[in-house]
Amino acid sequence: MPELLTHRRLDQPRPQHRLPISFDREFFGRFSERIARFLGTGTFLFWMTLFVITWIGLNLFAVGLRWDPYPFILLNLAFSTQASYAAPLILLAQNRQDDRDRISLEEDRARAEQTKADTDFLARELAALRLAIGEVATRDYLRGELDRLREELPGAVDRRRARS
Repeated sequence: MPELLTHRRLDQPRPQHRLPISFDREFFGRFSERIARFLGTGTFLFWMTLFVITWIGLNLFAVGLRWDPYPFILLNLAFSTQASYAAPLILLAQNRQDDRDRISLEEDRARAEQTKADTDFLARELAALRLAIGEVATRDYLRGELDRLREELPGAVDRRRARS
């Protein structure tokens, strides 16, 4: 079989050429969660509405400040850019929440399994105690026996005296 012209070996994976840029995934995740949380508030809606009204008002009524005439192409571009960044950040925040929920669910399952095992153990122990108590003389049983003996004793004493 002819030798490959390149010096690359086919039985080994290619080295990955990554950019030397590194970032803290946790910081970026927390940042995206903060943004996603803010985008869902009334405060954001209030300020965004105020911004849009101001933008449109200045472009319609301020003759000297018309930087974005009527179809408001620049405003539309700003909204598109905001949406293109907001959607992935919201999805990232949801993924992080799903991960937290999954971990919490696993912990709850483990805790429930442990509780069930403990309950089963206690039920077996309680059943064993009930069996053991059934074989031991109880207070009521002893009281009944003593009462029966007390009733029999005066008759037994009288019979002994008659024999002697």
